[in-house]
Amino acid sequence: MEYLDFELPIKELEEQLDKCQLIGAESNVDVSATCKQIEKKLEETKRKIYKNLTAWQRVQLSRHPNRPYTLEHIANLTKGTFLEMFGDRNFKDDKAMVGGLGKIDGQSFMLIGQQKGINTKMRQLRNFGMASPEGYRKALRLMKMAEKFNIPVVTLIDTPGAYPGLEAEERGQGEAIARNILEMVRLKVPIICVIIGEGASGGALGIGVGDRVLMMENTWYSVISPESCSSILWKSWEYKEQAAEALKLTSSDMKKMKLVDDVIPEPLGGAHYDKETTFKTVEQYIMKAFNELKDLSTEELVAQRMDKYSKMGEFKE
Repeated sequence: MEYLDFELPIKELEEQLDKCQLIGAESNVDVSATCKQIEKKLEETKRKIYKNLTAWQRVQLSRHPNRPYTLEHIANLTKGTFLEMFGDRNFKDDKAMVGGLGKIDGQSFMLIGQQKGINTKMRQLRNFGMASPEGYRKALRLMKMAEKFNIPVVTLIDTPGAYPGLEAEERGQGEAIARNILEMVRLKVPIICVIIGEGASGGALGIGVGDRVLMMENTWYSVISPESCSSILWKSWEYKEQAAEALKLTSSDMKKMKLVDDVIPEPLGGAHYDKETTFKTVEQYIMKAFNELKDLSTEELVAQRMDKYSKMGEFKE
């Protein structure tokens, strides 16, 4: 297990507990009372830390290297039924964007999401989850295929942003994202979007327009990352904590502002502490959202989606 800077008190107590258990196993000394004391303190420390997380700490948790990424979610949700599809039929296959057909609880879905990669080699292959125009066009091709066969769409969002390279701009990055937003607004099948990690800028919005937008508890969704915001406003990354607070990017902030529909709770410590529970909870929320949408007519579905996004940004003077 890797630990973040604010998790160091937990690390120390877990090391103490391991030592205590080792002494008990290697000698005849009864250390059960001491171990119980440490366990109690560990539980209290965890609750104290994780129940009072700052916005920046939630950003850190969303990027935790042990946190499950898109393909791990898909593998556990579909239980061996996932059939991955490749290419945008125009330029090439973008490894940062994955998608294909799979069954969740017996229901077929088109699953699409950004994949970051689990080690250095895989991160380079996946371009750190930053999709290029061909990635968004691939996602749109799969969504249109789902529409043709009346299959609901699930998108899993986890990206630090769309790829900002020169070649991406040359191939129409802005147009590809804008086209996806337009087409997703009027797609004739249910769309359920789940933010499972980072939801940064247009890179997230390119697959983030849906009838139901769900956010996992320790994720963020914003027009800009705290570091970039800090570097623009203060010409330094040092103020990223202040930027995170000001951006109102956490799941609770998003729910309060009615920009997302629901928050998916995570196990104490984050999704990586108990992956099995995390996958079950995500499945429950996806199926709940689907059951709310499945009986709507095409006209009602599209009208409700348009109405939902038209209401965003309302304010009173």
